[in-house]
Amino acid sequence: MQTSTLFSKILLSGLGVASLCPAFSAEKVEKDQPINVLLITADDLNCNSVGAFGGEVSNITPNIDKLATQGVRFTNAFVNVAVCQPSRGIIATGLYSHNSNIEGFFHTQKNIPTIVGTLRDNGYITGVLGKVDHSSPKADTPWDMQYDRWDLGVGRDKDIYYRRVKDFLQRAKKENKPFYLMANAHDPHRPFALSDQEKNAFKDHKIKDPSRIYQPDEVIVPEFLPEIPQVRLEVSEYFGSVKRLDDTVGKVLQALEEEGLADNTVVIFLSDHGMAFPFAKTNCYFQSNRTPWIMRWPNHIAPNTVDENNFISAVDFFPTMMDILDIDIPKGLDGKSFKNILSGKTDRTRDKVFTQFHETSAANVFPMRSVQNSEYCYIFNPWSNGERSFRNESQSGRTWRAMKAAAEKDKSIAARVDLFSHRVKEEFYDLKKDPNALNNLIDDPVYQKKIAKMRKELRAWFVQTNDPILPAFDKRDDAVFVENYVQKMQVEAKARKKNRKSMKH
Repeated sequence: MQTSTLFSKILLSGLGVASLCPAFSAEKVEKDQPINVLLITADDLNCNSVGAFGGEVSNITPNIDKLATQGVRFTNAFVNVAVCQPSRGIIATGLYSHNSNIEGFFHTQKNIPTIVGTLRDNGYITGVLGKVDHSSPKADTPWDMQYDRWDLGVGRDKDIYYRRVKDFLQRAKKENKPFYLMANAHDPHRPFALSDQEKNAFKDHKIKDPSRIYQPDEVIVPEFLPEIPQVRLEVSEYFGSVKRLDDTVGKVLQALEEEGLADNTVVIFLSDHGMAFPFAKTNCYFQSNRTPWIMRWPNHIAPNTVDENNFISAVDFFPTMMDILDIDIPKGLDGKSFKNILSGKTDRTRDKVFTQFHETSAANVFPMRSVQNSEYCYIFNPWSNGERSFRNESQSGRTWRAMKAAAEKDKSIAARVDLFSHRVKEEFYDLKKDPNALNNLIDDPVYQKKIAKMRKELRAWFVQTNDPILPAFDKRDDAVFVENYVQKMQVEAKARKKNRKSMKH
């Protein structure tokens, strides 16, 4: 979809014209009635794959779309890191990765508050389904109930999720406690539904099929990917996983309704980051960090509300939930509560978002930082030296192999392959014209004032949050200094990984 239509159609998508009225209704829930929290997350779901957020694939997310009509959907919602464990670490701690120390695939050793520990201290029963390790900021995170993917049909069986949710809710009622449940689907993470990759990965497991299978000619290939047959095939497999995710969301919400707890439960839905394809997951692009964030809070948030004015991000989740639950917000968090905007207000300070990336699951360091607003995105890539080659999980499937093969004859695809592999030190995109980051404007004289402004904003954020990347940013024109700085980070990351392995043994 072109940029203009993406932004203009975001309020429609088959749901009717979204209400822009204030989000709070006149009716109030009794103050002494406990408020429960159900956080549902998708794994590697692009925002615009969801019907309620402009998705155009037929009947792809009816359950998520229905949830959107029952509350507020934020069109400017982002996660701060576009990779699993660091992203979920920010959700759990309200701290940016460099302050929680969850910059990669490991737990924090810092004595910091977490949402699970804080809620448990305040009388909540806590549970997690799927992605347990990634959703636990500390190795000893005090979940009262936990089941990981092998107990959930490899994280892909809607009926098992339904039963586990029912059991947990019944336990909460029996113990007469409010609950915090984080229900994490493993879809649409690779391997995709019915793909050869899925069949080979789970040979000894029966995997639940999605309720509908999509053929290549039924899907939309994102514009940041080339339109070639193998890419279209893998995108159709991805959408099969999106459908299976939606099936799971529907069953989780069905269990909540059947247990009679929907009216006093805040339901939040979001994705931990973008799809596992080049130029989305594990980067700092618009398509990497934008998330389909929905909140339903009966009798507080009016149905079918759209917030297209305020920027929110995952770092705000923890303080916002404490504010909603009337629990003291721990001091020192980077995030800020956005409860005030649930009344339909515009907070003028919420006009931008900061995102970051540090290292892959293999502990390979590719530091990136970005600031985005409603018009532009500026990215700083200190790891880019013209030779270092980027590697991540999104390159493990058909799409990357097809792109590399096509690059041998197609110069435009070759340029995309080279950019993804090597990047450049700075990138700047006009999001209104180019949300797919196809045209880097960093050297365009027309945009230099805007670029300078966003550099200044990003540097101020570095200072405010004590980001260790600051020296590399200040000396970004000194290639030797920046390279030495990145190499030092790489040595630290590998040493940390080696230390974790030795501790396990």
